[in-house]
Amino acid sequence: MSTNYPAPMTATSTANNNLFAAVDMGTNSFKLTLAKVDPFSGRFLTLSRLKEPVVLGLDTTASSAAISADSLDRSISALRTFQNYLHSHRLPPSHLRLVATSAVREASNKSQFIQTISETLGLGVEIISGAEEARLIYLGVLQFFPVYSSTVLTIDIGGGSTEFTIAKGGKVLYSKSLRLGHVTLTRRYPDVEQMREHIRNEIEASGLIGKIREFKLDTVIGSSGTINAIEKAVCKGYAVKAEVETVGVPEEFGKREWRFTRHELSCLLQSLYEEDKGMEGRLRRMEFFKRRGAFILAGTVLLDEIFGRLGIEEMEVSGYALGEGVLAEMAGRVFEGFDLNANARWRSVFRLALRFNNKKRMNAATTYAAIARDICEGLRKLNDNHDNKLSVSLDHRDLECLDAACLLHNIGLYTGKKGYHKQSYRVIMNGDHLCGYTEEEIKLTALLVRYHRKKYPKKDAFKGPAKQKFRVLCTIMRLAYAVQQCLPGDIQVAEFAYSPEGYKLVLNASEARNQSAEDVQALADIIQPLDEDNNVLMEKELEHFRMVVFREKLSILVTGTVPGG
Repeated sequence: MSTNYPAPMTATSTANNNLFAAVDMGTNSFKLTLAKVDPFSGRFLTLSRLKEPVVLGLDTTASSAAISADSLDRSISALRTFQNYLHSHRLPPSHLRLVATSAVREASNKSQFIQTISETLGLGVEIISGAEEARLIYLGVLQFFPVYSSTVLTIDIGGGSTEFTIAKGGKVLYSKSLRLGHVTLTRRYPDVEQMREHIRNEIEASGLIGKIREFKLDTVIGSSGTINAIEKAVCKGYAVKAEVETVGVPEEFGKREWRFTRHELSCLLQSLYEEDKGMEGRLRRMEFFKRRGAFILAGTVLLDEIFGRLGIEEMEVSGYALGEGVLAEMAGRVFEGFDLNANARWRSVFRLALRFNNKKRMNAATTYAAIARDICEGLRKLNDNHDNKLSVSLDHRDLECLDAACLLHNIGLYTGKKGYHKQSYRVIMNGDHLCGYTEEEIKLTALLVRYHRKKYPKKDAFKGPAKQKFRVLCTIMRLAYAVQQCLPGDIQVAEFAYSPEGYKLVLNASEARNQSAEDVQALADIIQPLDEDNNVLMEKELEHFRMVVFREKLSILVTGTVPGG
């Protein structure tokens, strides 16, 4: 293997100790997940997801196959992009973990592959076993579903293997990894019947069926890209035999339920079968599933066989998997008293947001929440260092409501932009969506959503001791919303500063969150005030913030950073 690559990058910025990142080096793609962890509750907010289609499975489909020089090049390029991105976010090196799964662990030259990455980028890659992969996937699922006390079977279909785990109470009771993946099956078995026969033989020979039958299962949960893509296709009516436009069901008619039945899976598989017979159908598939379209038939056949062999009638689908499991375990090692089951409340918020929001709106909501939380943290530090007492004390439950409101602020867009904040308020108040929250907390969250834009809240929106707390939280939320609307790209709060002229909110603008890696662009390393037009837009909220929070002038400065610089 050639090692003719640029030297590794070194970090120079002050670390952000609440940020954690995981890289899942899978058979089909490398995926980076960056999250901010709340040390008080243990919950985390996913800030960014980057994905690179490295497709190591193209090399490792044969027994003892080696990872090629081209795949090494793609791997180095993907990891360097991730590394630059994390550097711009001041991630502590100890808060990053890279795990490699089946394609790497089955490669004959895996040691050389890992060594080259270490020498080139200064990154340590951990090759995990199938059992460890299954355990971490279960930890990720626990961050999405409140199933800590349930006996759960998790099934995760990857590019090179499928992981089966039975667990309860945070502990794995049984796990099995089978060398059945959507990439390897696609490459080896162009004939579907031969593929089915191979899958059946592997499952039968593994002893999986008999072992799973020893347990009384409460639920079956699927995770990762293939199963998520199947659930999305079911939700969008992909299997409905109608015109191509049927796939483009408007978001309001396709609210995700995060589950599907055996019948729905069979209908989808039949549709994929029919499409495979002609060019028009294959083009339709690629348009909907994008890069995964080349492998979705194999993944669906595999899951259909699993349903049949194990007698599964319905599967719930987790939006979290291996990457989030890695994040949860890292957070548990850093924050004392971290509870794997602490996210039960927060998960219900996240699922509600995902149910109504498409990817673009979800990205906007998470960015919004990150800005608001950064403003709160800046206020806290300024308050502690300069004795500028806030008009009210905010505890971690109040900040959780603020985070929830930011994440849910735009769910009402499914009915259209006009008055969407009112519709978002109605969804939160009129449904049994937020599990574990008190009536007062639900009301606070809903009212923050209702008044994050347009009119200021009515004086009697909240009464008693909670009135001023609501006003402060609402003001922070409105300022964060104005910042997001006026400033494009990835905005983070660098610091609050105080001078005789008043307070300054210093913002750091770097690469756009949740963009594909090829779209990431560096900005100039300069500090400049907002332009006049944006200052006009911000003036109203800045003045309101001044009146409610500190009663002194607040201005904004923006600094741009160059990744790796």
